[in-house]
Parts: sequence; C-alpha cells; structure tokens
Amino acid sequence: MSMEDNCGLGAIVSFVLGWFLAQSSKLVGCFLRKGGRIGLKEALECYARSGGMPSGHTTSFVGITIYFGWEYGFMSGIFALALCTTTIVVIDAINVRYAVGQQGKLLNRIARDSEKGYRKQKVVEGHTVPQVIAGTIIGVLIGTIVSYIM
Repeated sequence: MSMEDNCGLGAIVSFVLGWFLAQSSKLVGCFLRKGGRIGLKEALECYARSGGMPSGHTTSFVGITIYFGWEYGFMSGIFALALCTTTIVVIDAINVRYAVGQQGKLLNRIARDSEKGYRKQKVVEGHTVPQVIAGTIIGVLIGTIVSYIM
C-alpha cells in the first residue's frame, strides 16, 4: 500500500470513527436516561438520530480535517479545503438545521391543535454550540490519534 492509499484509508477511518463514536455516545445517553430499559427499535432510533450531544457531523468533519492537517500539513490545500467544508457543515448544523428543527416542533404543535387533521412531520434537529464544541474536541482527538496510528 502506497502512502497515498494509506492517507485515503486514514481519512475514511477518521471520518467514520468520528461518526460512530458520536452516535454511540448518543445511544449510551439514551440508555442511561431510560434506566437501561431500551428496546432494539428505540436503540436504533437513538443511534441514527440527528441532533443531540455530541454533534456527529462536527466530529466526523473535524476528525478528517485534523487528519489531513497532520498528514499533508496545516498549510496544505487539502487541509484548507477540508477546513472550509467543515466550517460550512458546522455553521449549518448550528444555524440552519437547528432553526429548521425548532420550526418543525412548532409546526407539529400547530398541527396537533388544528382541527384540519394535519399529519405530524418528522423533525430533524440541529445542534447547540456546546454540542458542536464537544464534537470538535472528539474530532480533534480522533484525527490526531488516527494520524499517529496510520
């Protein structure tokens, strides 16, 4: 395996591991909140849900961005591209997706109180700043550790 192949693999590992750890921690939180009583369907919903602590989007993108920084240099073009993409994803998670989630909750409350029989809509949650900060910390650790191992 060439160094380029290894860097590609490390990037994928950083991204997937970031997402996996973030989503797994949400599952653990759900398990603890429910006192250990959680069914398979609820566990899968907790694992796959958007929003919550920590931000899986942030963890994944920061992980791959930091990995690129360590592998190619923090002044490289690939790091700059990853950093710009990560910034857009994080800002979107905090602002756009969070606002859409809040609006979805309000619309569902209006629909519930309406006599017209509107259906409840799926609400996709965004992230708060503390959730993004936690995701950033985990992502930095993952990107650094994967770079060191690879």
